[in-house]
Parts: sequence; structure tokens; C-alpha cells
Amino acid sequence: MRTRFRPLGLIALGLVVTQCHEAQITGPGRITSLPRALTAAENSLVAADNRFAFRVFQQVARQASPDSNLFLSPLSVAMALAMAYNGAAGTTENEMQSTLELNGMTLDDVDQSYRGLFGLLQKLDPGVTFTIGNSVWYRPEYTPTPSFLDATRTYFAARAEGLDFSKPDAADTINAWVSQQTRGKIPTIVDPPISPDVVAYLINAIYFKGDWTEQFDKSLTKPAPFTLRAGDTTTVQMMSHGVTVNVGFHADQDVVVVDLPYSGSAFSMTVVLPRTAAGIDSLPLSLDEARWTAWTGALNTMELYVYLPRFTVTYGLTMNDVLKALGMPSAFCDSGNADFTRMVANERLCITDAKHKAFVNVNEEGTEAAAATSVGIGLTSLPPSIVVDRPFVFVIRERLSGTILFMGRVMHPSGS
Repeated sequence: MRTRFRPLGLIALGLVVTQCHEAQITGPGRITSLPRALTAAENSLVAADNRFAFRVFQQVARQASPDSNLFLSPLSVAMALAMAYNGAAGTTENEMQSTLELNGMTLDDVDQSYRGLFGLLQKLDPGVTFTIGNSVWYRPEYTPTPSFLDATRTYFAARAEGLDFSKPDAADTINAWVSQQTRGKIPTIVDPPISPDVVAYLINAIYFKGDWTEQFDKSLTKPAPFTLRAGDTTTVQMMSHGVTVNVGFHADQDVVVVDLPYSGSAFSMTVVLPRTAAGIDSLPLSLDEARWTAWTGALNTMELYVYLPRFTVTYGLTMNDVLKALGMPSAFCDSGNADFTRMVANERLCITDAKHKAFVNVNEEGTEAAAATSVGIGLTSLPPSIVVDRPFVFVIRERLSGTILFMGRVMHPSGS
């Protein structure tokens, strides 16, 4: 008789590590160091999360339409999976360890490091709102093991509680928590009614809101041309400061990179602009840890005119195929081999859907996000300028630890 698996909902939400040495944007109120040094395990986790981020972004770009905007929070996906990892065993555990780039780290290293990074990054810049929320919702008749619940509460500060999924308002209860955590930017994630087979939901939500260190002048925003991937031109609302501003800058034969700081400059948006509009096809697929480290390590502080499109991206996807392609097929229900016995004893659980939703709004004041976005930047000269006038990739990150929060690709600033 075939074993019947009970689905487990895994949901990651986001708004936006390797350590490297890069130019510091200095000045009054600038944050130039972390409150404490990262532990060896925390450095390893940041590096693992960033390697996972590039692999996820590459795989999502491969599966998406070539002309679509993309935005996601790889960190949010990694944290939701890390909670599930605490309940995995056997082949499923091994596959998740490899997919999350956690080889060489113990489970305690991972859990302790997430707890340490949560506390460090969320309070780093008083001028930036950066919050992380986790929750575990489960049917009371399938109560997770005490060790699993203790881990999610202790290391992920998760709200973990039983909920009668058969009640008509069960999905509303979960969605209300999600909406609150993302300031209403992700209003729903669970569709009612909840399937009788779903045993639990593991949810992560990340919210980011930061004002630019040097805000754009609203009165100077005006229509400007933007070259699309195929070479035709559209019109976008292009922002500018009207004066030169201090930014991180690097250029090579393939790309132009500009780093725009938020508030005290601990957090920033890094825009990677290919030399031609058609270069966006290969950029996301070739973006990896080595190239990223080289680019960010080569940033120099320069005074430039910056022109950036105003844009909003709302994005959502089911990540089952992405995660299977990255190396963890056994965790899903259709494999017939999932093993989450450390989560609920004597029950065969499996992941039915790994959903991700994201939102980002970039305007003259700053950025509000509940996911990751790609941004395009253009380079001109005389006077020295950065003009983001073609498709681009962008990353929202914490510069001092190197933690990547969000990643995106903007093909058309006026589209979603």
C-alpha cells in the first residue's frame, strides 16, 4: 500500500554573504562598522545565503519570460527553508543542506547564526525600517515535535500556534499576520478554503523601507527614453538629483555598477547595468559570487549625476520547480520520498507548494519593499553621469555584513 503524504505549506515573503572590502561613503551620520564583529559561523551563513541567492536568481530567470520584470527576496526563501530544515531527516535533510549551501555547518551553527543576524541587522540603522517575521501554523491534531517548535521560537522568533484549518476564517487569520508583517504590501498568501490535506504552514516575511541618503528631487522627475531588450524605445519617469551625489561606482567591459546608499549608508541598492540593452539576457544567468565580490570590492566613491527610473514591481511565483532544479526534489509531495519526521513524529509530511510574493516601490524618497527587484543603469559622460536607461539588475543589501536582502531584474520600469 502506498504511503500517504500529508502536505506541508512553505511560504516565503520578502520586501529586500561574503565579506569584502569596498569604498566607504563617509560623512556625518554615516554608519561605517557593525556594532560587533560577526562570528565565524555568521560569516559562513551570510556566504551560504548569498551563494543560494545567486543560484535562485539564476534559476528563476531561466524559467521566467525573457521580457518580464523579476523581484524576490532570496533571504526570505532561505529562512523559510531553514525552519523546514530543522524538521527534515534522511535524504531530504541532505538535499536541503546542499541546496541551501550549508555544507560544513552544523544545524546549531545555522540556527544560532540566524538568531544573531536577526538581532544585528534589524537594529543597525535607525533611519531604515528592516523587519523579519516568522510563523508556524499547524493543525492541532498534527502538533509538531517540541524540539521543532522550540527551534522555531528560539532561533527564528516565530509565532507558532495551532489553528483549526477547517474554519472558514483560518486563511484570513494567516493572511492578516502576513499583511501586518509586510505593512499591507502582501495582503494575502493563503487561498481559502485551506485543503484538508494541508497540515502546516511555515511562513517568513521580510519588510524593508529606507530613504535615500541623497534623495532625488521630485520637481526634476520627467519623461525620458528607456531602451528595451529588443532595441525599441519606451518612455519612463526618470528621477534625478539636479546635483552630483556621492555613490559607489565601478565599470568594466561588461557592466556599469552604481551603489546608492540609504540613510546612514549601511544598506544600499546596487544597480548593475549591462553595456547594451541586449546584455540583460546573459547578465542574470552569469551573476555569481565571484563576479559579485569582484564588483562590490572594486567600488570607488565618486561624485556623479545619477538618473534612475521610478518603478514599482509586484511579483509572485510558486518555487517548487526552482527548488527541485537546485537539488532538493525529495522534499516535495510528488517525489513520494519526503522525510520531515523531525517536525511531526510518525507522520509522512511533504512540501506541497513553496510560494513567494514580493513587492518593491522605488521613488524619489527611497525604497519600500517586500521582495527583490532588478534595476537598469546607463553611463554617459561630460558631465560624469549614470543614466539607467536600459534593462538592469539590482540588489538591495546590507553593505557591512554583505547580506543580500533582495534581487531583481527590471526590463520595463512602467510594467509590473
